[in-house]
Amino acid sequence: MASCLTCADPRADSGLMGLAVSCPRCGGAVRPPGLAHSGWLCDRDGQVPPLYTAAHVNHEVFAATTERAAVSGMPLWCMWPLPTGWTVTGVGWAGDERTGVVATVLACSGPTPFSDGPADVVLVSEDPGVGLGARYAGIPGPDPGPELTHPPADHGSHAKVKVAGHPTPLWAVGAPDDRSAYVGEARGRWLYAVTWPAQAGYLLTEDVVLHDLADWLPAELVYGALSPRLVGAR
Repeated sequence: MASCLTCADPRADSGLMGLAVSCPRCGGAVRPPGLAHSGWLCDRDGQVPPLYTAAHVNHEVFAATTERAAVSGMPLWCMWPLPTGWTVTGVGWAGDERTGVVATVLACSGPTPFSDGPADVVLVSEDPGVGLGARYAGIPGPDPGPELTHPPADHGSHAKVKVAGHPTPLWAVGAPDDRSAYVGEARGRWLYAVTWPAQAGYLLTEDVVLHDLADWLPAELVYGALSPRLVGAR
């Protein structure tokens, strides 16, 4: 599995790996490069970096994914330590052999005391213009908006997390009612934290620490059933 996940052209082995390939901005189908175009094409969004999402979550898959992310210097953020009862439930990356990894996404799932069902948290790190985080946040993309490029000095952040040991402010964006979405910046990239249901955003008011799995993949990481949040449309 690891050798396939780190091969130069993942689409060649996507069937063996169980990788889904889609548009990072809308979740729709993409067409690979051909004679008429050098990049991946989405009928709705034009040329985009392909999004690969793994159909399985285990240590081998994550080891290969973190290796790929590390080569491009793209973080793969994860809550660590995981909150009590939470598991890692999905992973993916956007990019191809030309661009390298331009975005990563990780899903975690666990209990929430404010609803009857489970809660999901999706964490995205991405270069400007990718649009993956905006898709999960349910906001117009590809980037969060001018008000977050230079937040006003007198406007306090809505949440704070510790990212790689550094306090990092996050600002709420106008997400649909079924979720909460926060955006900030970490290591020179956009950082999105999106939660379902909306009230699960309470997690980001706790002492949440985000760790870059591309720096170190804990052997104690707990994997759960695959989250449905990473595939499909908004």
